[in-house]
Amino acid sequence: MIPSCNGSMLLNFNLKRGNDMEPIGSKLTIFFEEPFWIGLYERISLGKYEVCKITFGSEPKDYQVYDFLLHHWGDLRFSPFVKADDVKDKRINPKRMQRDIRRQMQEKGMGTKAQQALKLQHEEAKSERKAKIRQQKDAQKERQYLLRQEKKKQKHRGR
Repeated sequence: MIPSCNGSMLLNFNLKRGNDMEPIGSKLTIFFEEPFWIGLYERISLGKYEVCKITFGSEPKDYQVYDFLLHHWGDLRFSPFVKADDVKDKRINPKRMQRDIRRQMQEKGMGTKAQQALKLQHEEAKSERKAKIRQQKDAQKERQYLLRQEKKKQKHRGR
């Protein structure tokens, strides 16, 4: 069962990669947003902040979340990146870290930066969808026009 406080779960990890020791961070927050359980996967890599929203439906168990991330990692659609704030590289007292995690778990909803990134992703998908629909409408109008022209030619051939 998910360790929950106000219906949320938080998974967090930070790594250092390469010679320049660029920080890489990732955070998965699962919370209940009427009527579904939502997962907000945030990642920071090479100074870029990206976010992905995952809808789970019913309350997911730990193993279901893990299995989902293993099998559907390639299917996740992250938002266009936003420049990440400088990541602090300092040791945190374990008790302070527990307090911070407890505080984060009590927060509801998405962070401001996450909301901006998701909004950007939503608007990008919306513009792609509109362009696709516009193309389909234009193609349909072209087909109708050609069909009318063909009918006109058929009528005039009979004379």
